Amino acid sequence: MEPASDELENPTPTPRQLILKLLLVVEGGELDVTSAVRACALFGLSANNTRVALARLQSAELIETVVRGAYRLGQAGRALGEEIGAWRQAETRLREWDGSWVVALTAALGRSDRKALRARERAFGLVGLRELDDGLFIRPDNLVGGVAHTRERLLSLGVENSTAVFQAQQFDPQRDARAHLLWDASELQKTYSEGQRTLQASMARLAGMPIEDAARESYVLGDQAMRQIVFDPMLPEPLVDSAHRRSFRELVKRYDDVGHQIWRDFLAQGR
Repeated sequence: MEPASDELENPTPTPRQLILKLLLVVEGGELDVTSAVRACALFGLSANNTRVALARLQSAELIETVVRGAYRLGQAGRALGEEIGAWRQAETRLREWDGSWVVALTAALGRSDRKALRARERAFGLVGLRELDDGLFIRPDNLVGGVAHTRERLLSLGVENSTAVFQAQQFDPQRDARAHLLWDASELQKTYSEGQRTLQASMARLAGMPIEDAARESYVLGDQAMRQIVFDPMLPEPLVDSAHRRSFRELVKRYDDVGHQIWRDFLAQGR
């Protein structure tokens, strides 16, 4: 699930978040009310809150009724699911970096509209833009589709249509040096290493855990890892060790597959 949505933002799930994710995992793509209530109960979420979430998801056309008491993703939910699953192919959307930068200029946009400002800041974080000078945000131009793709994604994430997005190159030496230091490569490497250790340790113990505990742990740790991926700026060499990032991402894919099977087994036990 891409995560510009709130669906990936909280490590303790709401009924809405958990239901949407389960509908991407369950056999046949259908989830009944009893299974939804049972799954949510693992996280201390009440049956009443679960039923309210189902009703609201249906009202928002994110889910639809299959038969009485059973649901599948609606059209909007399927689109969200495709967006959320896009993290698995993120590495294929990178290209070799030629040293140029994508720039978003916000100096003329103002800061009085707090809602617009929050949307802008969130979008910039998801796209990996950092502030070089006042109102001048940049990222390496290493994404397939270049400036046009980045502009389109920013607009889809709620950034104002009047935002100037363009390519820049040949910064003066001082700015170029500062640009290369906007991202903490050592901190990124640390998160990759720590993330790998956490997931490897979890995978080693999941098979020996009660199914309820395994389902809960695989959800929480898998969600944390996925959010780490979603907010990764996808930097090129030499700004970061891309091989280390790919290794972490491949492990997250394997962990996600293991977690999906655990949840299928958990839900099957309740039938």
